[in-house]
Amino acid sequence: MAEEVDYESEDEKTTTTTTKKTGGGSAMHSANFKDFVLRPELLNAITECGFETPSQVQQECIPVAMHGSDIICQARSGMGKTAVFVLATLHLMDLEKENQCQVLVLCHARELAYQISKEYKRFSKYMRPDICEVFIGGIPLKQNIETLAARVPPVIVGTPGRVLDLATQKKLDLSKVSMFVIDECDRVLGGETRNGVETFDMRSEVQKVFAMLPLEKQVMMYSATLPPSIRSTLKKFCRDANPKEVFVDDTQTLKLTGLLQYMREVEEKEKSAILSDIIDNYEFNQVVIFVSNFKRCQVLSNLMNEAGFPSNFIHGKMKQEERIKRFDAFKSGEFRILLATDLLGRGIDIENVNLVINYDFPSSDDQYLHRVARAGRFDTKGLAISFISTPEDKEILAKVQSRFDVSIPVLPAEVIDYNLYKN
Repeated sequence: MAEEVDYESEDEKTTTTTTKKTGGGSAMHSANFKDFVLRPELLNAITECGFETPSQVQQECIPVAMHGSDIICQARSGMGKTAVFVLATLHLMDLEKENQCQVLVLCHARELAYQISKEYKRFSKYMRPDICEVFIGGIPLKQNIETLAARVPPVIVGTPGRVLDLATQKKLDLSKVSMFVIDECDRVLGGETRNGVETFDMRSEVQKVFAMLPLEKQVMMYSATLPPSIRSTLKKFCRDANPKEVFVDDTQTLKLTGLLQYMREVEEKEKSAILSDIIDNYEFNQVVIFVSNFKRCQVLSNLMNEAGFPSNFIHGKMKQEERIKRFDAFKSGEFRILLATDLLGRGIDIENVNLVINYDFPSSDDQYLHRVARAGRFDTKGLAISFISTPEDKEILAKVQSRFDVSIPVLPAEVIDYNLYKN
């Protein structure tokens, strides 16, 4: 069974949008969520959350999803992609049907599964209290089996390996699923390089789960990055021959509006001192500091605490209960500094983060985007600072600047005005 991103590597609102309008249903540009004609219970929850104006991706995708069409969507992190499929599936499900799974959502990471489930619970507040359950690795399988024996929820969010285990053992019946969602679909269905070898373990698990689903179902797939090489694979999972495709643009140029980006060339031995200087002199709400592997994560967190900067850390080698506990504590504001591996680099939404530091530069341009997008999400500002210390770092930086059509300047000697990235 593929690990759910538990291994660690050792080594805008958008300014332009290209939408391919195929697969039935036309996009309806809405100035207000009420224009979507969602269930009254959903509109009540949306209003209570303080949401009024849909983002671009929500304007493009929600009407099409409500129409029942298949969707392949790429939009920048923080644009509200999760709300698209949560609202659409809650609107379309049959609340009269009991004890059967109607919506199956798969994602690559356990923390992301919990985050998605919380969105379901938030928006279904006025519908029913027991609408969603999470099934992921790291939790005893027996506990999941007992949950399903007592009641099968209409919405199941999980990681591919655990859902496959439950379905294979015939503890979870997927024959009634009418809506199938894959979040961070390029990560779930794309290959993963480990120790120099490309593997497709998670895709294999999804394929086996997919074979247990009924032929007639709606398929929706979302991610912040969709390389052209993965798009043909995604279409193979769709029911529609021409699914609705929504891309930020066809050139993969993603404008990180509101996000200030800087780099600083540093020697490895200088990193911790320079990091301490930044944390000491820069204002921020919350900061995520990305490192390359779990050992550096723990060591650096200890160094920061010893230097008088209260921090915590999270990585994939930790027990699941502890990971969730620390993630929730950070999201609720119990502490302001979090050291993390790429476990937190995709899809995780923490509203108060307005500073991201790449202590270790990411190993790909895709991962750079996912990391820095933790700050400056939809309609907010943020600051991203990257340390460059190896020739490989410089190569990836060049790819980032070329692909995203951005020039990342050197971090100035004077501290950047907080008002420029205060969200």
